[in-house]
Amino acid sequence: MLKRWFKPIRSKKEQQLIIDMRSGYSIETHMHTSEGSLCAGASGREMARFYKHLGYSGIIVSDHFFNGNTTIPPHFPWHERVRLFCRGYENAAAEGKRIGLDVFFAWEYGYHGTEFLTVGLDKEWLLKNSDVLDWGVEEYLDRVRTDGAFVIHAHPFREAPYIRKLRLFPDHVDAVEVINSRNSSCEQDVKAYRYALKHGLAFTSGSDSHDAQVLPGGGMIFDRRPESSADLIAMLRVGEYTRLIGMERIESPK
Repeated sequence: MLKRWFKPIRSKKEQQLIIDMRSGYSIETHMHTSEGSLCAGASGREMARFYKHLGYSGIIVSDHFFNGNTTIPPHFPWHERVRLFCRGYENAAAEGKRIGLDVFFAWEYGYHGTEFLTVGLDKEWLLKNSDVLDWGVEEYLDRVRTDGAFVIHAHPFREAPYIRKLRLFPDHVDAVEVINSRNSSCEQDVKAYRYALKHGLAFTSGSDSHDAQVLPGGGMIFDRRPESSADLIAMLRVGEYTRLIGMERIESPK
C-alpha cells in the first residue's frame, strides 16, 4: 500500500482549490518526483495520487535533467541514465492510468541555475541524442524546438543562492513561467509576467512541487482535455486556457 503523504482537506484555501480544479481541465505544469530529482520527497506514483486527490485533471512531470539536481549517477551508460530518469514519469503515468489522471512527460534542463521546462519530446528522443549535454545552451534550445519541443523558461527572475547570474533567452524559448508558487517573492512573478508581455511569449503557471505535503499554488485551467502532448502544446502556444492558477501573485503582489 502506498504511503499517504497528504492530509485530509480542511482549510478554506484547500477547499477553494478543489472548487477551482473542478471548473475545467486543470493541469500542473511543473512538478518533480523522487525517482529523478534529488530535491524531491515523493515518488511519481505518490505525486499522481496527491494531485488526483486535490482535483487536478493532469500533471506534467518535469524532473531535473542530468545537468540539474538529478538523482541519476553521471558515470552510468547513457541508456541506463535515460531509463532511470524516466521512472518518475512512468510510475506517475501508470498510477494516473489507474486513477484517471493524465500524465505528460517533460524535463527541467539546467544551465548554471537557469532552467527550462522542455515539453513534448520523449524517451526515444533522449536515447537518440546521447550528446545532448555537449550542446551549448542556445544550441540545445534551438534543436529541441526544431524537434517539436515546447520550451518554457522556468522562474526566470528567481533569486536564490544557486542562481548566480540572470540569463534571458527571449528568442530561443516559447513561453515564460509567469507564476511559480515556490518563488520567494511575488515580485519575481511580476517581473516574469512583464518580460513575457514585452517579448510576446506565452504564459504558464506552475507550482514547482517537490513533495506531496505542500499545497500546490500553480497550474492552468483549460476548457477541454488535450488529446495528446502535441495538442497540449498547441493549446499552450496560443494561450487556450481559461485561467492561470495563482494569478493573484501578479495582480496583488505582496
